Amino acid sequence: MRSRTRCIREVAKLQEDAGLRSITDGEFRRRIWWSEFLCSLEGVEGSYRGAERFRDEKGHTVPAPRIDVTGKIRWVRSVNVAPCRFLKSVVTKGTPKVTMPAPQTLYGFASRATISKTAYPDLAAFWDDLADAYVAELRALGEAGCTYVQLDEVMTSCLCDERQRAKFRARGDEPDAMLEDYVRAVNKIAANRPAGMTLAMHTCRGNYQGHWMAEGGYDPIAERVFNGINVDAFFLEYDSPRAGGFAPLRFMPKDKVVVLGLVSTKTPELESADALASRIAEAARYVPLERLCLSPQCGFASNYLGNPVTIDDERRKLELVVKVAESVWGSA
Repeated sequence: MRSRTRCIREVAKLQEDAGLRSITDGEFRRRIWWSEFLCSLEGVEGSYRGAERFRDEKGHTVPAPRIDVTGKIRWVRSVNVAPCRFLKSVVTKGTPKVTMPAPQTLYGFASRATISKTAYPDLAAFWDDLADAYVAELRALGEAGCTYVQLDEVMTSCLCDERQRAKFRARGDEPDAMLEDYVRAVNKIAANRPAGMTLAMHTCRGNYQGHWMAEGGYDPIAERVFNGINVDAFFLEYDSPRAGGFAPLRFMPKDKVVVLGLVSTKTPELESADALASRIAEAARYVPLERLCLSPQCGFASNYLGNPVTIDDERRKLELVVKVAESVWGSA
């Protein structure tokens, strides 16, 4: 059995050999993409026993997470600094990138019912404490030399799906009010990040063993999210009709980069280079080509169980991303 350290070396080399510009550690030091950071916070507990379900095209379902807040949220230590330092030591070209769950992940997989009313009679204090924990984590990462952090999440895109919005209402949440909380929390984090740190946000509709949570285009959230969240770049799921069309990108401000997640990580089928180039051209009707990029839709595994793809599938898809990017934007 390979050690995690060896796996990280191998996945960093795989990405570099494919020609990627930013390199991650493949999250090999995490059991689940969200668990290590959120569960490192004092007062937070998580499990896979939530009532919500992920589903696939065949109708098969798997349980979604549940997060409980049992006390006041407090940052205690960084769980990302040591992995970041190791990744920096093995990356020979490109920019090491640290990924971590966005703050809305916690509330989305929790709810008012699973957040202690003793600790947080007022949810405004919950959001303040949560954002402060992220500010502390980014400060620690900045001191370790990290210059690129990506906040990953699914809850913002869930607000594109009327069925999901109905579920939020049924549990006592107003979807538009949730979105405002998300915007404020991310913006507090962004405003207090270390100088020189690039902050991106990736949102998708779920990615768990080839399953997803939601569907629907970005129309219900586009204007508020794209104009309102002060990150440098948005990584957006666009690998299937579930994500809708590119028209909502018309709300993207001129200072934001849009990374089009056109290559699926849920299935092994390799996309057509011509089809990808055509879709990029379509997106360029709404955002200038120089502010567009190309990437896979999400990670190739959101937890240790992985997606129904092989390492060779991953390699071919990453090489395709680079090939198409070079044909569209050039290799410089």
